[in-house]
Amino acid sequence: MVEVILPVLNERQALPWVLARMPEGFSPLVVDNGSSDGSAELARELGATVVQEARRGFGAACYSGLMAATTEIVCFMDCDGSLDPCELVAVSGLVVSGQADLALGARRAVGPAWPLPARLANHALAFEIRRRTGVALTDLGPMRAARRSDLIALELKDRRFGWPLEMVMRAAAAGMRIQEVPVTYRERAGRSKVTGTAAGSLRTVRDMIGVLR
Repeated sequence: MVEVILPVLNERQALPWVLARMPEGFSPLVVDNGSSDGSAELARELGATVVQEARRGFGAACYSGLMAATTEIVCFMDCDGSLDPCELVAVSGLVVSGQADLALGARRAVGPAWPLPARLANHALAFEIRRRTGVALTDLGPMRAARRSDLIALELKDRRFGWPLEMVMRAAAAGMRIQEVPVTYRERAGRSKVTGTAAGSLRTVRDMIGVLR
């Protein structure tokens, strides 16, 4: 069994599709980060394990899920309908087979799923990761898999939007083998809390810069 940590903030619209497509052998662990739309209650009704994280922040939700998980290998995935849970098999397979210690899904956008400013920022971050670590990444993908013990050992500190970048940077510094596998990236359900607002985009950039410093 592999637990899939799903940070959730008002994702009621996407939850049924995401949970229905969870592959056999993968167990959803929803971390509710203060939803006001009944996301936590719906997730429970649909059979997911739900934990609460009162402190707002993407990294705070991910960390809470990591601490609550019990399986040897864990996955992370956005719960907004932009990523297909069926592709967790390929991502986690790199870790299960021993080919990688940290596996990331490199997003391949379908239609207008990825606004140009966000895509350019992601390319810039991937370039900076390659320059600083030598790891050949093309995307700072939110679908990822690793052994739980390895992630805990990294002692990740960021509790906001810098969490994904910090994980990769610390993993590279620790000598973990990092690999990508292509995954499909679709238009999300509802409005993004990150790229969908100017404030969200600014917070993300600020948090990422803080990690790089």
